[in-house]
Amino acid sequence: MLTIGGLVFLFVCVFGSYLASGGSMAPLIEALPFEMWTIGGAAVGTFVMSNSMHDVKHTLGGFGKVLKGAAFKKSDYIELLSLLFALVRLASSKGAMALEPHIEKPEDSAIFQKFSTILRNHHATVLICDYLRMVGMNADDPNQIEDVMARELKKTLQEELHPSHALQTMSDGLPALGIVAAVLGVIKTMSHIDQPPAVLGAMIGGALTGTFLGVLLAYGMVGPFASRMKGVVDEESKYLEVIRAVLVTHLHGNAPQVSVETGRKMVPTEHMPTFQELEEAVQSVKI
Repeated sequence: MLTIGGLVFLFVCVFGSYLASGGSMAPLIEALPFEMWTIGGAAVGTFVMSNSMHDVKHTLGGFGKVLKGAAFKKSDYIELLSLLFALVRLASSKGAMALEPHIEKPEDSAIFQKFSTILRNHHATVLICDYLRMVGMNADDPNQIEDVMARELKKTLQEELHPSHALQTMSDGLPALGIVAAVLGVIKTMSHIDQPPAVLGAMIGGALTGTFLGVLLAYGMVGPFASRMKGVVDEESKYLEVIRAVLVTHLHGNAPQVSVETGRKMVPTEHMPTFQELEEAVQSVKI
């Protein structure tokens, strides 16, 4: 909602000041369909040319992040840390092999079933199970596991950031595409140079609308959308970083409480539970 509110405020300030200073919307409204056809069509065309179909779909899906914000709140992080606490406590008390029935079929696991939200998060569930499975295969060098997880999370983050980079590239090109539309308008105006000044003035105004729209779309809409999408992706990536922190700390031989406390420190400050909140949550977990 904050994004929509900011967009509305932007339009009110830009067009409100224009109208208040004596400007008329008629030239803008008359030129808008054709200028948007040129600028918007060219922007979409360049976007499609420079991205795969997967990236196009990924970017379109990313607009949900712009409007809704990050998917994970304090309750989600508490639930994740509680699940990880239950798993590392089981491994600490009964050995890594005790985790096998839980990580091979998490949908049937009594532990995972207590945390249905995480079970529906396929990526997080797979990440947890894959690395706990590696531990069961005697890949228990914490430094090696940390390095592998870091590289995987870096790859995942780069893939998730591609839509914001694609939008930023589009934003960078929109002012130039606005100039293209304006130049076409000037060419049309010059071909009617024998017309009265009032007609030529209207045509020049329509041409300048292209430059105006290109700059407004770039710095007033697409650029901020790209920045917001990047911020949301960066914030959501901390969810997986929590998993890495807990598992690596556990492999270093620390107690389950220490492991989840290390993970708590990776939670974004806005959503970080207090020590007492997390302590109450993990103590209520029954295996």
